[in-house]
Amino acid sequence: MKALIKLMAMLFFIFALTFVLIKLTGVISIEKIELWLNKANSMDVSIVAAIIIVLLFADLFIAMPTLTLMLLSGYFLGASYGAIIAILGVTSAGISGYWLSYFWGDKLERLLIKKKPDRLAAREQFSQYGVLMIILSRAMPILPEISACLAGLTRMPFLTFLSAWLVSSIPYAVIATYAGSISTLDNPKPAIITAILLSATLWAAWYFTQKSPKFKKVNKA
Repeated sequence: MKALIKLMAMLFFIFALTFVLIKLTGVISIEKIELWLNKANSMDVSIVAAIIIVLLFADLFIAMPTLTLMLLSGYFLGASYGAIIAILGVTSAGISGYWLSYFWGDKLERLLIKKKPDRLAAREQFSQYGVLMIILSRAMPILPEISACLAGLTRMPFLTFLSAWLVSSIPYAVIATYAGSISTLDNPKPAIITAILLSATLWAAWYFTQKSPKFKKVNKA
């Protein structure tokens, strides 16, 4: 699985670099996002929704604090509406990443991995465990966007990708936005506890998946 891990590591580095640049320049921060949403909330709820969708969509190009944005979506918009907006935001990013990579990902792939056999090996390895990787991708930041791009690059059937993406995103968004909706500035515990539990659960699922005999067999390839 070395070829796939190499490709994922390179993509991770590219996405992580955008996060570092954003942090260093201070163009976008949690404090600024909260300020924008507070100002928008005093105007119209649709503006808050639009900001959250745009920021979640932008996560495809610039690494964003997705879980924090979902918590804020629930806090400002309520559990139901907040979940819908969060799902729309991350799904628009996922679909865009899929189709951009489907049509133009080959050029980036050739730039990152020079040898054709390694490129073919990476595609073959992702085709075997791509669905599972997408479902568990929210175990860590950046991985969902990488998975969406790899799905497009390897020509995974769109409906297969979309189904796996929604299985991954809907429960995550519903739980996160509900936690945000019952949290307050004076009592942020629900949001904090949910963030920890979501990350721990997904990490555990990913850990035990790697321990499975089939996954180990592919991992040695």
